[in-house]
Amino acid sequence: MQIKEIIKLNQSTEQELLTIWESSVRATHKFLNNDEILQIRNYVPQAFKQVEHLLIIIDHEQIKGFMGINDQKVEMLFIDAQTRSKGYGSKLLNYGIQIDELAVNEQNPQAVGFYEHMGFKVVERSATDDQGNPYPILRMKLDKEK
Repeated sequence: MQIKEIIKLNQSTEQELLTIWESSVRATHKFLNNDEILQIRNYVPQAFKQVEHLLIIIDHEQIKGFMGINDQKVEMLFIDAQTRSKGYGSKLLNYGIQIDELAVNEQNPQAVGFYEHMGFKVVERSATDDQGNPYPILRMKLDKEK
């Protein structure tokens, strides 16, 4: 298993990451319908370009997931649906860059539970996502007392 930072995202890798994103979202974001997923998918390549650090985790020569970080905040973390619960998300979170803040959809209880297990606690709730859609967002910070 290897974690690498993508310095320059090529089209082939971008397509792989989009496939992983969609697989993960379809498995965990049950509150989104197909049209909403496809609409959001159009914005994901731009989101890749807006993160300071784009990390991928590779196992058996295949990308299994990715994480985007700005400052010390996780902006995105997605693991391929077929390889969830195998420790890839934990390995990304624990990789060399200190992370202390993230946002997660409240309607994705698996992700909320994962982040709580990793030591994060809810510090704020927003009734809408960053685009103003009615998807509640939980802002979480690392509980440094744990």
